[in-house]
Amino acid sequence: MVNLGKVTTGIAAGALLVVLGSGCTASQPQQQDTWTAAAQSASTSASRSEEAARRAEAAAARVEAAAKKAEDAAARIEAMTMKGMRK
Repeated sequence: MVNLGKVTTGIAAGALLVVLGSGCTASQPQQQDTWTAAAQSASTSASRSEEAARRAEAAAARVEAAAKKAEDAAARIEAMTMKGMRK
């Protein structure tokens, strides 16, 4: 009976070591954070788009100012031409 008790204890100890050993070696798979990179990329794209919009608005303002100058110059030339025709 003594031998059977030692064998049972040995088997139980071995089973316990296997369970503990496998529990320690098994690690959780590392989760990849896909949202952070996507959010940073979207934020960068939004910043670039906003900067491009600001530059486009500034360019549009410069075009409007140039068009106003061209209209004023055309009006002056027309006035000078009409004045010359009256004489």
